[in-house]
Amino acid sequence: MKFSYNWIRDYVNGLEMPPPELERLITMKTAECEGIEAIGSLLAEADVAQVERVQPLADGHNVKAEVITERYGRKSVVCGAPNCRAGISTVYVPVGTKMIRGVASEGMLASGAELQINGDGDGILELVNGAGNPLARCRPDSIIEVDNKSITHRPDLWGHLGMAREVAAILRMPLRDPVRPELLPPPAPSIEVSIEDLDLCPRYSALVVENVTVQPSPLWLQYRLTAVGLNPINNIVDLTNYIMAELAQPMHAFDADLLHGETIFVRRARDAESLRALNGEQYTLTPSNLVIADARGPIALAGVIGGLDSAISGKTTRIVLESATFQAASVRRTSANLKLRTDASMRFEKSQDPENTVRGLARAIELLQEVSPGARVRGGVADRRLKRSEPAPILLPLAWLARKLGREVTKPEVRDILERLSFSVSEPEPELFAVKVPSWRATKDISVKDDLVEEVGRMIGYDSIEPRPPAVLTRVPPKNEERAFHHSVRDLFTAQGFTEVYNYSFISEEQARAFKFDPEAHVRVANPIASDQALLRTSLLPLIRKNIVDNSKHRDAFRIFEIGREIHKQPTGLPRETTHLAAAIYNRAGDGKAELLELKRAAEYLMPGARVQPAKARPYEHPARCGEVRWHGHVLGRLFELHPSMVEGRAAILDVDLELVERLTPRDRKYTPIRRYPSSAFDLSVVARARELAGDLETRLAGLAGEMLESIVYLREYTGPPLREDQKSVSFRLTVSSPERTLSSEEVGEIRARIIDGMRRQGYELRV
Repeated sequence: MKFSYNWIRDYVNGLEMPPPELERLITMKTAECEGIEAIGSLLAEADVAQVERVQPLADGHNVKAEVITERYGRKSVVCGAPNCRAGISTVYVPVGTKMIRGVASEGMLASGAELQINGDGDGILELVNGAGNPLARCRPDSIIEVDNKSITHRPDLWGHLGMAREVAAILRMPLRDPVRPELLPPPAPSIEVSIEDLDLCPRYSALVVENVTVQPSPLWLQYRLTAVGLNPINNIVDLTNYIMAELAQPMHAFDADLLHGETIFVRRARDAESLRALNGEQYTLTPSNLVIADARGPIALAGVIGGLDSAISGKTTRIVLESATFQAASVRRTSANLKLRTDASMRFEKSQDPENTVRGLARAIELLQEVSPGARVRGGVADRRLKRSEPAPILLPLAWLARKLGREVTKPEVRDILERLSFSVSEPEPELFAVKVPSWRATKDISVKDDLVEEVGRMIGYDSIEPRPPAVLTRVPPKNEERAFHHSVRDLFTAQGFTEVYNYSFISEEQARAFKFDPEAHVRVANPIASDQALLRTSLLPLIRKNIVDNSKHRDAFRIFEIGREIHKQPTGLPRETTHLAAAIYNRAGDGKAELLELKRAAEYLMPGARVQPAKARPYEHPARCGEVRWHGHVLGRLFELHPSMVEGRAAILDVDLELVERLTPRDRKYTPIRRYPSSAFDLSVVARARELAGDLETRLAGLAGEMLESIVYLREYTGPPLREDQKSVSFRLTVSSPERTLSSEEVGEIRARIIDGMRRQGYELRV
């Protein structure tokens, strides 16, 4: 947002502070400024000049012009502008004497672009004869640019009067209001206004003006608009833009003779209605778009842009001035849907002050007398509005204010600050202010007492508040056992070479059906952010499978795991959430046995002593490679290989209920001292049936080893000659020891022999 220093000075009587100092003051007290740009430097010495005669030069392009100026007398100037001719009034700038193609030029004749009055650089500026000194109100200026993000909550600061009000309050200077409400005509409007939904349009004011002459705006008006980034068009359009930049009240002018009927309608667009906008684009509308319409159809997009079919042109003699407020969300929605953002929509998106609509019309009546002499108002103001009760004053306890600020502020100082900012202050009780908010600050800006603390704080200066740490005793929060347990699980699996993945809790119906899950058994998202995220997951597996498929495109082998929540739909009430661990090992090559055994080992680290028992395969599991994970008499999850139809390669998966694991994990651990005496180990290979479980063999061996057994470890499995096809050899390493002495070789041999004999009596053959 750009602010003209001269424009602000017009409303702050006595303002002489240099622009850089004012910029810093605004940054510290109101809104962050991004810089200052000096404009119109040539205007300091510019003068009106009358071209008496011109003489073409030899090059055929430039001419030598003899001009008479009011301040500098007669001058001879070389000019290359195509419109430089005898008899016109233009602008002379004394920039020194230069030789141009051998001819002395005593200064220059300037274009509007060179003077920064407008953007016309095609020729020198042509002035209207007999109009006095058109440069009298054009002087060098400084443009202060304010960061838009810092005033997004301040609709009043999107106009110069709002910023001038801030400056006047900060510097304790009087503010001049340019609006003269007494200019508004009495009731009995000559046009009617009908509003379909007052929530979408809280106020709409309109006024008919006749005997209008459409022509270029005065130079001062063009200069003001150009300075703040608006393009001059003609006096009527420029007038509405000027009021928008001055009062932060967007306005629009319709050609009254191009409207159908005597009523303006504010309504939702009908399906498939269209509007040809001022930018030349044709827009197809929906009921989500609010429009301004006449009896035939839309003539403007409310708060965004006007229509071309009712636009002001050189033939216009009667206009309807529109000054309204629209629901901020409605304007934003229309602007976003149509990808059309305008200076008006940016202001309406901030929630404009409904009291400002008739002020804008009063200001327009005054300016019309200057930009279009002879224009006269026909009838009164057509004004329709939503009647709202006046908001209750905000109660501000002064002791609470001081505590919030972190420093003492006297009662007179607080009252003075608030009243300078146009708040009305009363004291219903000692040390308690009742603060009434002005209308231009009451639209989603100031609503609670905390907002008033901010007002007082910025005015006294935050640098006046001594920074102190909070005077609150800090306490160490109680340990979150669940979080600590999850951290330990993460540490365990990352130490085993796994990489943690994070997935959303949403899946698609296709992902659910791939695992034969019923989509109707899932909680459905009412407003999904994407079409493939319509269901809340009841298992981590669909997205783990997606992780496997995606990563398998780039890697031949990897390990991943996720700790996340399953969300299960309940007959009544909220869904039930349970935390699960899903770990996967993928390998494009191999037979997949090693991956299953590796995951079993990882599960035993998490749950020491856990066993895996064969189980009936689920639709997404390999029919011969799946089992239940059992621990302490409970089934905690599944260990399986993903069905070959679901992934290319081999993917072993461990899925366990982490909440149950945490519940069954002992809180207290028993200390086991380091063994003082050496241990002895030996290997045994048991010949068993091909489908017999290695875990069952391990249990039998451990039972025969007795209390001297320190550990038993599975080593390998062998099939092939000389074994039969229905046999396999399973090898284990047994370690035995005593806490009291070193076992002799005879004692170790006795234990080994006892195991061998016991296994043979149970019908097993041992390879020793």
